[in-house]
Amino acid sequence: MTNSFGRVFRITTWGESHGPALGVVLDGCPAGIPLSNEIVQADLARRRVGQSKVTSPRQERDRVEILSGVWDGQTTGVPISMITYNKDADSSKYDVIRDLYRPGHADYTYDMKWGIRDHRGGGRSSARETWGRVAAGAVARQMLKTAGIDVYAYTVQIGSIRSESFDREEIENNLVRAADPAAAAKMVEAIELIKEEKNSLGGTVEVVADGVPPGLGDPMYGKLDALIGYAMMSIHATKGVEIGRGFGSTTSTGYENNDWLYTDDEGRVRTRTNHAGGMLGGISNGEPVIARVGIKPTSSIEQRQETVDKGGNAREIIVEGRHDPCVVPRAVPVVEAMMLLVLADAWLMSRTSRVSWEGPSGL
Repeated sequence: MTNSFGRVFRITTWGESHGPALGVVLDGCPAGIPLSNEIVQADLARRRVGQSKVTSPRQERDRVEILSGVWDGQTTGVPISMITYNKDADSSKYDVIRDLYRPGHADYTYDMKWGIRDHRGGGRSSARETWGRVAAGAVARQMLKTAGIDVYAYTVQIGSIRSESFDREEIENNLVRAADPAAAAKMVEAIELIKEEKNSLGGTVEVVADGVPPGLGDPMYGKLDALIGYAMMSIHATKGVEIGRGFGSTTSTGYENNDWLYTDDEGRVRTRTNHAGGMLGGISNGEPVIARVGIKPTSSIEQRQETVDKGGNAREIIVEGRHDPCVVPRAVPVVEAMMLLVLADAWLMSRTSRVSWEGPSGL
């Protein structure tokens, strides 16, 4: 099983949804980056379950404990190991479906690959694994701050409800992390309604990275947009990724879609539009890096569905338990984390591209 991500700034996550603990080991982080439990916890608090009426009621504080790699409030350059302990796992709801394959889940495919699977909450296939990604992403955020790079994500759409305006200050002021307060209110109503119906909704998250310098990414198999796509598709429940204008560019002409270049008052080469999403030829061009991530509806729903058991016999299943009626609001910090990890890795890789390379000071 592939549990590691990154080339230089590299993480390995471990642990299961209903196991005793979850964790992540981060290797390749430079020394001298300010870091503490509190800094990491700030991002983890946005991902945790039980934070509002539109998320799972499971109560996990997700408290982080940094075991290594930090001394006197700074990274030391050695591997950073972080852990949290599961406190509110209830495996009893899964006993009745031990031998059944849940529709929309990885139960069947895990069994076909390994011949054994942890049925408790999905084990390793559970989105609880993303705790380690967000913890590591918080470290990447600290490193990228020294380079002037700012990453944020927000909910664009839930179900058929789409944001019509943007105000970054609103993102953490509503339960769904939308940048449009009017749309956010409608999204909350839609989630509450679908929850009453014992069903679920999906949606779209947009992530933006401001301050990314030109030159990050490699032009062939390490294209920055390809790495972002890979990172986002690795997130549980992701079914699609768009970069920049994405599929919208397929209905436009080259004249309409090309980003025209100019030199600004500070002597920087810029583009008048950003249809490319901040990348050309797989390399950042200095404009904001933009991607959108499509999240499917939560697979665990408390409605009767058709399935089969491990013997291939036709069965019916009702998945009980404490599940999110919509995972999109909690996916926002995970999408952020994966963008942060990609950019941190690409930033460090770029420093090996030529002897005369000069980037923003701070590392």
